[in-house]
Amino acid sequence: MKSLWIETTKGKIELEQLNQNEETEVCVIGAGLFGLTTAYYLSQEGKKVTVLEKGDIGEKVSGNTTGKITSQHGLFYNHLIQDFGEDYAQKYLKANEKAIKNIKDIIDKENIECDFNIKNSYIYTTQEDEVIEIQKEVEAVNKLEKNAKFVTKTELPFKIKGAIEFEGQAQFNPSKYMIGLCKAILKNNKIYNYTTVLDVKYDEDKYIIYTDRGNIVAKYVVLATHYPILNTPGFYFLKMYQSTSYIIAIETNQKIPQEMYINVKEPIYSFRTADYNGRQILLIGGSDHKTGDAISDDSNYKNLENKAKELYPDCKVLFRWNTRDCIGLDKIPYIGEFSNLMKNMYVGTGFKKWGMTSSNIAAEIVTDKIIGKENEFEEIFKATRLKPIKNRWELKNMIKQSVNSIALNKLKIEPDDINKIENDNGAIIEINGENIGIYKDSTGKIYAVKPVCTHLGCLLAWNNLDKTWDCPCHGSRFDFKGNNIYEPAIQKLETKNL
Repeated sequence: MKSLWIETTKGKIELEQLNQNEETEVCVIGAGLFGLTTAYYLSQEGKKVTVLEKGDIGEKVSGNTTGKITSQHGLFYNHLIQDFGEDYAQKYLKANEKAIKNIKDIIDKENIECDFNIKNSYIYTTQEDEVIEIQKEVEAVNKLEKNAKFVTKTELPFKIKGAIEFEGQAQFNPSKYMIGLCKAILKNNKIYNYTTVLDVKYDEDKYIIYTDRGNIVAKYVVLATHYPILNTPGFYFLKMYQSTSYIIAIETNQKIPQEMYINVKEPIYSFRTADYNGRQILLIGGSDHKTGDAISDDSNYKNLENKAKELYPDCKVLFRWNTRDCIGLDKIPYIGEFSNLMKNMYVGTGFKKWGMTSSNIAAEIVTDKIIGKENEFEEIFKATRLKPIKNRWELKNMIKQSVNSIALNKLKIEPDDINKIENDNGAIIEINGENIGIYKDSTGKIYAVKPVCTHLGCLLAWNNLDKTWDCPCHGSRFDFKGNNIYEPAIQKLETKNL
């Protein structure tokens, strides 16, 4: 299941694989929005940059988003003021507003055709008891010197109780934008795809990046892999989990809303328009759950499709896809130095479903760190922070969720009877006291793996929708053959002979 963005940009850019050892000044690992924007900014500063990507550019998270470019990150600013103070919240808002302008400036400078449009963004509710939360958010945002409005009418095809309106937001096609970034980077620097980083070692004031196709030596390393592939000394696996959300694209002959919308609480429904084959279609997103929960069917898509049919009875589903987002303990992205113990290594992660602006903020901060320039937003996103007083309950909850998910997976272990597994399905069974992950394809052919994540050893769950083995602890994913497809794990699963 490919996204609208990925499907409509196939073959628009050709890249090469690494085929020899090379040296560079900066090695960026990961070619999503954060990695490519960082490489773009560094290229503009005259730096020698090499980008490494294990698959195609932007095909994991960045090319599977909603493509909303907004500083409106849920009802978040009242929370920020309460927990971190007004000055902190104002800087967060200012950073994200600046990111919207930065993206438009790049598009204009590089003449990138990516369906960029300025839009208003709304968080709405249909529930009377949620109106007070929206009103408090309006007050909070206005304190931060952005004009937010409380409204009770929108163009949505149903009545609302209230909404907060942000003007001057935007939307685009993220894959087209990333192709534009690539073309600008390739004028002076290199991007290699289908080149998997296996390890990174520090050696005499430089880093050696080991890949499956050769090694790169660099003074600086930027980990732009969505979830950091290095465990220590950063310990990001103690500070984040991953969440999965779903999107469908529909066409209808009815009038569709032209602005961007999302509601306050679960069940989440997000709306935006997109251009496809010369007409406007509607994207509906939501159905979030923790990555690694066992998924047996397509009910998450069905929830969205049922909502679409309720609102637009004549609609036809054109695309459906899902994506994963890293969520930090305090819901603030981790940006900057990877660890106080490793100089010249930088990270951007934990974008909490708002990666369009967060990736640009991260790219600017990391670029400024590398060129020795002060950045006014660096301190509020500092990646090495860990405030035990604020974070201890969220950390405890995250660990509890992971333990519960693993326990649920263990309950799915069945007796030693492979015949009970239906074709095109998978399960964990016990053979001679050992857990074995079994998948039967549509012809009955069996694929067997050790269902233990190669990241930190958590028991995996079978995802029958995507035909993947998913980790409930940190969100790593593997295909039914055991090949790694999502970080933080980078090694494939051990295959088993039956």
